[in-house]
This record gives sequence, structure tokens and C-alpha cells, in this order.
Amino acid sequence: MSQASLAPQSGAELPPLKSIRGFHVGGSIVELSDAPARTLQSVPGLEARASDPNGRHAVGQLYVQHFALARPAHPYPVFLWHGGGMTGCTWEQTPDGRPGWHDYFMRAGYDTYVSDAVERGRASWPAPELVAGGQAEHRSIEQAWDLFRIGEPGAAQGYPGQQFPADCMPQLARQFVGRWVSNRERAIAAYAELLGRAGPGVVIAHSEGGRLAQSVLQAVPDRIKALVLVEPAGGVQADAAAFARMAAVPVCVLWGDYFDRSPLWRRYREQTDAWLDGLARAGGSVTRMDLPALGIAGNSHLPMMDRNNAELAAMLDAWIQDTHNDSI
Repeated sequence: MSQASLAPQSGAELPPLKSIRGFHVGGSIVELSDAPARTLQSVPGLEARASDPNGRHAVGQLYVQHFALARPAHPYPVFLWHGGGMTGCTWEQTPDGRPGWHDYFMRAGYDTYVSDAVERGRASWPAPELVAGGQAEHRSIEQAWDLFRIGEPGAAQGYPGQQFPADCMPQLARQFVGRWVSNRERAIAAYAELLGRAGPGVVIAHSEGGRLAQSVLQAVPDRIKALVLVEPAGGVQADAAAFARMAAVPVCVLWGDYFDRSPLWRRYREQTDAWLDGLARAGGSVTRMDLPALGIAGNSHLPMMDRNNAELAAMLDAWIQDTHNDSI
């Protein structure tokens, strides 16, 4: 791929920034004891030194960057929450070098918070002895090809009409990180704490992040002004009282294409639909953006990286503004 193809495309003028700040939030200090000490040679040419992991460790925190505009056009910020095995760079540059949704929403005048979730990216991860979920999952290109609905397993080309730049899968794989499946409650708590510190605002959450966002909404509905679920990986359980508490927050879900090719994603979608139906029965405002039903074909599980990502971001931006045009 040429360097020219990696150059960001121009769009609306980027508003001047007031500040860019990064910080960690959430988690707790946990004591590790009775772990075996070890030695390691950290400096070539010098003798190995002792390394004792026992002691106090920070566990369960997330990392977030806040991009504050000098003159934001909207009173509430956008929070961008990534999916499983990914980090905040999900929202940055696409694998083929185009601007991502973070760029779009900043240019549209929103302050933004881009997170690396618990145990992902710059949030760091604890000593293995403190991870209750055993080994981390590390996603391969082949696994992502199928799971993200890029193409048939083992195929050299993506599905016909595929919007994702399938020839850029190796570039996408460079951003994959390990994931533990045991950190759900820690992640929910950290996201809720983030909203308490920085919110309220509009949450845009992808895949596993969308499933977590449903639980965060249930826990702290007053901290979310609107929720956008981008291909959420399933729904969560909630009773009538919980749905009633969440009903004041408008929710939009965006679905891509090729669900007929993936039994797993059909199950995830059924779960999500059940959660959305419960919210609607409680009087909540639910908008379903089924892209093929709207005449937009070929989108993968990664619409923020697909070739029409700017068009889709504009659709979500319009929904956000139309939903609460008096306050968002």
C-alpha cells in the first residue's frame, strides 16, 4: 500500500482544539500474595535480577483520551466504546487509510472521549495471577474474517458487494489485542465511573462494547443522553423495572449486511432485538437502522471502517441531533 493511500482524506474543517488529555479511571488496588518469584535478564550483558510480583496492583481500570474543542457545537460529548479484542483505535483511521468516526464527530463539533476498555491497550493488564478468566483470547485474521462477516471462511475475496476493504485485513489485524472474558463487571463499573466523571453524553458503542453499554445504561441511566449500538454482540437481561428506568434514554441500533451467512450473528441479533423490544414496551424510543432494509448493502461488522463509513456516521449524527435537537 502506498504512502499516498494512507494519507487522511480532507473533510470539513477540524475545529480548533482546546486540549487533549489522557487519563485512567475505574478499577481498584488488589493485593497479590504467594505468587512465585522469578528472575529475568532485563539488560543484555548484565546478570539476571530478581522480580517479585507480590504486592499491590492496579486492576480493572480503563484508559480514555478526551479531545476538547475550543468551541464545541454541541453541549454534550460523544463517548466511543470499542468491541472485543479491539481498542480505541477502532474509531481512528480505517485499515485503508481513510478517516474514521472519531475524525467525523470531532469535525461535526462534538467533544469526544475515546476509550481503551479494561485490560485493553493503554488501560494495561494485570499480573496473570490476578486474571480470573484464565488465558486471553487472541483473534486471528481467519477468525476475524468469519466473525466480522467479511467473506466465506477460507475464501480469497470478500462477499460480493463487501464494503469493508478486505485486502486490508493484515492492517486490521495489527490492532487486535488479547481479551479476557471475565472482566464484564469491572468494565461496566469503569464505564459508569467514566460517565460520572465526564458525562452525561452520547455513547456510541460497538459489538461487545454495545452489550456492555446496555448494562451501563441500566446501572446509570441518568448519565447517558442517547445510546447508539453499532452491531451489538447480543443483549442483556433486564426486568420491567429496569426497562422503565432506561426508557427516557433514546436508543438507536445499526445493523450491517450478510446476517444470512452467520448463525452466530443471527443469535446475537435476536438477543438484542429482545432487549430493544423490552425497552420499547416500557415506552422507550427505539430506532432500528437496518442498512439493507434502507437500501444500503454490503456493510460488515465494522461499519466505522467500511468504505461508506462517512455516510453512516452522518446518518447517526442526524439521528442524535433529531432525537434531542433541543439539548444535543
